[in-house]
Amino acid sequence: MSTKVDFVVAGAQKGGTTALTDYLSGHPDIQMSEIKEVHFFDQDEHFVNEKPDYGIYHSYFDFTGPEKRRGEATPVYMYWQDCPRRMWEYNPGMRIIMTLRNPIERAYSHWKMECDRDDDDVSFGAAIRSEAERCRAALPLQHRVYSYIDRGFYTEQLRRIWRFFPPKQTLVVKQEELLKRPNDVLGRVWEFLELPAFEPDEPSFPEVIDYLSLMDASDIKYLRGIFEYEVRQLERMLGWDCSNWR
Repeated sequence: MSTKVDFVVAGAQKGGTTALTDYLSGHPDIQMSEIKEVHFFDQDEHFVNEKPDYGIYHSYFDFTGPEKRRGEATPVYMYWQDCPRRMWEYNPGMRIIMTLRNPIERAYSHWKMECDRDDDDVSFGAAIRSEAERCRAALPLQHRVYSYIDRGFYTEQLRRIWRFFPPKQTLVVKQEELLKRPNDVLGRVWEFLELPAFEPDEPSFPEVIDYLSLMDASDIKYLRGIFEYEVRQLERMLGWDCSNWR
């Protein structure tokens, strides 16, 4: 029986990880963690000693039951700089799943979430234009709240993960494809995890909001200018067509 967690859904935040986790939880051969976001590998206090206490991590799983693929979903793992190394040190055979979303929509969805939590109280336009200055408060670490733009630079995050995990141990999917063609995407997920095919009874996506229609045109233009080269890099890296992200 495996004594390690086999896979993580590592991000991106606001990229469909909750829906994917719901789908994964329905597969009879998968055991997801007791809570969705375990937040083990991004917490520095777990790694102050040379040997982390992985018992803390394992307490979110049942290792006494039938053999299953065990996994968890903590979206910040993709973004947090030390996470790939820490995950590799824990289990170099771990598989990493990432769902990516149009970085402009992702930024707005992230900002709205933080406002709903009362963790931010400035307008979206002000938040994205002052992000660099506001995020300096967290240096030398990344900022967990105000990183609306920074989390959308996916290529840097993927390269960081691939420094520790070969691409064959990672699966990158589009949030919009998970929404529109869930069974096609899930088929790739089951194959990636070496599990039998499974079709869920009900879709896991909530009502999808067209955030671009809610955004100010000047903010969209501003973010398109920031992300245009990044998106083109991502297209080359993954062989995707992301023209609707530009």
